[in-house]
Amino acid sequence: MIVTAEFLDRYDVQQVGGATILEYWIPAEDLDELNANIVGTIDVVAEYR
Repeated sequence: MIVTAEFLDRYDVQQVGGATILEYWIPAEDLDELNANIVGTIDVVAEYR
């Protein structure tokens, strides 16, 4: 999934768990805007039940 840089630039990358685990923490109130800034499609590559 690709998200526009203009949107992500507002958030700091958080290191969690280990040195190679990096995440953006997007507040729930910003999820609609996050969804609007997704570029392209989201493809399901696996399903676990």
